[in-house]
Amino acid sequence: MVATRRTGLREQKKQATREALRAAALRLALERGPDNVRVDDIAEAAGVSPRTYNNYFSSREQAIVAAVAGEREARVAAAVAGRPDSVGLADAVVEAVVDQYTASDAPGQDALLLITTRPALRHAFIDTTTAIERPLTEAIAERLGDGDPHTARVLAASVAAAVRVAIEQWLQTTVSSFTAGGLVVPAGSLPDLLRATLAPLTPALDAAEQRALRHRHR
Repeated sequence: MVATRRTGLREQKKQATREALRAAALRLALERGPDNVRVDDIAEAAGVSPRTYNNYFSSREQAIVAAVAGEREARVAAAVAGRPDSVGLADAVVEAVVDQYTASDAPGQDALLLITTRPALRHAFIDTTTAIERPLTEAIAERLGDGDPHTARVLAASVAAAVRVAIEQWLQTTVSSFTAGGLVVPAGSLPDLLRATLAPLTPALDAAEQRALRHRHR
């Protein structure tokens, strides 16, 4: 019991440190511009050492985009796991992704314009899509329950790739709008892009679910 409590407190402390670092990174980047922010500045603003910073993020860009992406990967997986059994796996995955990537706490215009106007930040933001693979693998495996670890992992990796394609296209549209002199972020197009890139995966998700159902009823 004591060991479990200590582990829980340690994880809470790590989470608090991660949140402090990413919040400081985004705030400083918005105030000074990302090119004028050093890792040491972020660490100092968060009240930790640069060495501690490096335990959480490998670059300033990673910390900045983490403030925008938040814990989205965990929320996507939790949303899939939380869907009732009456909702098919494909619908559960698509709706979870769309909901979490277009949630009310999505990045504000200032943060998004910061990312879209800096190539290094765009690349780092796009790379955050790979983070959904591991937790989504676990959520899909739990839904399938067929004892096949490869199926869940391949499906989750495919979903992550589809999300990456949608985010790349969305950011490119945003960059084009900004370059043309417009400041309106085309956020409304993201749900459609996500649904379009995830649509080809529906047959595979349906097939895996049907196979799992047949396996249970043997």
